[in-house]
Amino acid sequence: MAEELSRPVEMRPLGKPLGSSSEDQCPSRTTNWTFLTNHTHVLLCLARGHHETLREVADCVGITERAVQRIVADLESANIITRTREGRKNRYTVDINRPLRHDLEAHKTVGDLMEMVLQGDHHH
Repeated sequence: MAEELSRPVEMRPLGKPLGSSSEDQCPSRTTNWTFLTNHTHVLLCLARGHHETLREVADCVGITERAVQRIVADLESANIITRTREGRKNRYTVDINRPLRHDLEAHKTVGDLMEMVLQGDHHH
């Protein structure tokens, strides 16, 4: 017998909505876990294009620059992002048509995830 998940009847936002101030590009991290992975956080930072360096991405996500470098390499090897050298800087392009990687979410794409998270975000 399958267990049915109960869902709240009404959902309402708590606190200030994301995108309501310039500080929200990198909201403070007040919890010790999140629903999304660091891979997702790095991808979103790269897609937004607000950060000039991987060091800035690392500061925003709250991980080391070396960890960001490993995540970028993972995303590149999975063909989710493509890096293009422009002078001294790298430009990243996201393949929004790539499927998400886990069986539970493979019916959705990277673009679906980005749209869900960035919807209403005036910073992207």
